[in-house]
Amino acid sequence: MGKILTHMTMSLDGFIAEPDDQIGELFDWYQAGDITVDNPSDDVVFSVDEGGAEVLHQLTDNVGALISGRRLFDIADGWNDVHPVGAPVVVVTHQPPSNAERWPRTTFVNGVEAAVARAREIAGDRDVTIASADIIQQALNLGLVDELCVSQVPVLFGAGIRYFGELVGGHILLDDPTVVEGRRALHLRYPVRH
Repeated sequence: MGKILTHMTMSLDGFIAEPDDQIGELFDWYQAGDITVDNPSDDVVFSVDEGGAEVLHQLTDNVGALISGRRLFDIADGWNDVHPVGAPVVVVTHQPPSNAERWPRTTFVNGVEAAVARAREIAGDRDVTIASADIIQQALNLGLVDELCVSQVPVLFGAGIRYFGELVGGHILLDDPTVVEGRRALHLRYPVRH
């Protein structure tokens, strides 16, 4: 069975988007080099440095399913049913879109625990990545996350949508990070202590 990972790109002060959902300079690292990392989406091109390429491969090569919240899914218009990680998407929502058949590789479920269970089924022995801040927060509070991955970029937003919010059960302890320095991002992977 694979791991349950999280991954978001975050400003130095902890934000994954501006208050109006814009990402500003957060994704500059995806275009900060001359190494092209292939992905199945025709809409996305990754031209990163050596460190960024290493991280992208680590985060995508073994992903069997991706979990998203409905808000991110709507903002990205469902990634045209081809998320850049190349895996099927499980969307946590109370109300699937009326035209859900538009995204045949996407499954809509109610609740984070149900999403993790469904994503694990889809992924088999591969990893599951959670890529929505609110869903990550809920999964952390439920003790479902094995590893936190952060691509931290050198910008201060001052306000916006946080990667991490309020913890229900107190501190969550993490092991020492794996660190990959890249151009326009410092990539950190923290195993979660269970």
